[in-house]
Amino acid sequence: MENDVLFTERQKFRQWWVWLTLLGVNGLFIFAVFKQVIGGQQFGEKPMGNTQLLFTAGVIILLTIWLFNLRLETQIKKTGIYVRFFPFHLSFRHYPWYNISRSFVRKYNPIAEYGGWGIRLGLFGKGKAFNVSGNKGLQLEFRNNKKLLIGTNKPGELAEALNKIGQLKE
Repeated sequence: MENDVLFTERQKFRQWWVWLTLLGVNGLFIFAVFKQVIGGQQFGEKPMGNTQLLFTAGVIILLTIWLFNLRLETQIKKTGIYVRFFPFHLSFRHYPWYNISRSFVRKYNPIAEYGGWGIRLGLFGKGKAFNVSGNKGLQLEFRNNKKLLIGTNKPGELAEALNKIGQLKE
């Protein structure tokens, strides 16, 4: 019963403009490889060597795969909050309730408060943030005065789960 998951969320970077840009860059390098390495025609006025072109195309493809696999996972249990930002955190980080003085869902400005999305450090005492999209999150304030914001796309469900176990502390 103590280990039952009351709320779970799994988020990924899915901003269309990021994927459209990556699709264009990947497409350009794949086309260049086919034209130059396979077709034998130089690509561009000052082409890279075949080895450099293959290496660069490989790095860009690996970066795209890496970005595709980034994910933020959040779980609320009676024992606390569990968060993992894969692949940076291979296992869940546990924040027990007894270390948390306040926990509430709020709207925030990702760029102004934290400088964007990802694992971020906020300016002027905002603390740390784990977020991948949107502008709503679970704000945690710890007994040692540190802060953590965990982004969510399910603010209503998250607040309901916290309220259910008496941990919605505004």
